[in-house]
Amino acid sequence: MASSEAHVDVAGRSVRISSPDKLSFPEAGITKLDLATYYASVAEGVFRALAGRPVALNRFPDGLGGASFYMKHAPKGLPDWVQTARVTFPSGRTGDEVCVTEAATVVWAVQMGALELHPWPVRRSDTDHPDELRVDFDPQPGTGFAQAVEAAGEAKALCDELGLTPYVKTSGGRGLHVLVRLEPRWTFIEARRAVIAFARELERRRPDLVTTSWWKEERGERIFVDFNQMARDRMLAAAYSTRAHPTATVSMPVRWTELSDVEPEDFTARTVPPLLAERGDAHADIDAAAFTLDALLEMAEVDERDRGLGDMPYPPDFPKMPGEPKRVQPSKARHVPE
Repeated sequence: MASSEAHVDVAGRSVRISSPDKLSFPEAGITKLDLATYYASVAEGVFRALAGRPVALNRFPDGLGGASFYMKHAPKGLPDWVQTARVTFPSGRTGDEVCVTEAATVVWAVQMGALELHPWPVRRSDTDHPDELRVDFDPQPGTGFAQAVEAAGEAKALCDELGLTPYVKTSGGRGLHVLVRLEPRWTFIEARRAVIAFARELERRRPDLVTTSWWKEERGERIFVDFNQMARDRMLAAAYSTRAHPTATVSMPVRWTELSDVEPEDFTARTVPPLLAERGDAHADIDAAAFTLDALLEMAEVDERDRGLGDMPYPPDFPKMPGEPKRVQPSKARHVPE
């Protein structure tokens, strides 16, 4: 007879896991207890990525393959040790999201059926000013992980020129995420503007490889730098988060020197714990320094003043933003009245 519950110890707290034998990733044979144990084994790294951050949970109550939903509001009946943070959504409404204040919160998220963890780029102490710049390299049809690695290498070179220290991780899919810790002094609008300027410079340097086009019909076989992942309430998967993929791939921190030798499928909930024990956390010192956006915002000013390059479209569910161009794909623009 299957056990009705188990307990997982993480960072000094015991977390109850009900239905521990339920399959979270059926194809990989990973149970709910396996997943909770995975997060306990990478507790230091995943907590570093999530500490003090509001987080949306991609929940699959019946495991991968069943119905899923994103939980952006903290549910009622939280354990008294699971904390929340007040955030403001693009609509202007506010809400309380689960906030990771200890590693055990991540194991509790598994109890809630979460297969993916998506943190805001802010901390609980100031949810309106990002402390992390996020650059998302998204392969388009005809491209793959190898091209994302090449584009990320261009980003590393640009960061070096700007005096920024970037960290890289796999997305858990075909893409890559580059992260830079920031002084929390700029708004989401300013941080997004900085990412747009960064992406445009990459595109100028490598127009054959990189695109900033929001419209898919214009991207071609290039790596799209998704600048809207820096908009308010847009979140990347956390370092060490599993992804909703049949093999339970993980968004894995890697060193720049390792990047050309890895493949996304190398990193799963089964393979990451021994790899982490062997190699250590590639993001162990990510909090050692925080950087300024001044140089990137100056680049944005030059783009606007000298090149006539203003804002880019926001996601369709956002309210119309000041200075934003029309949200219509170019092939249909002629049919849209001014």
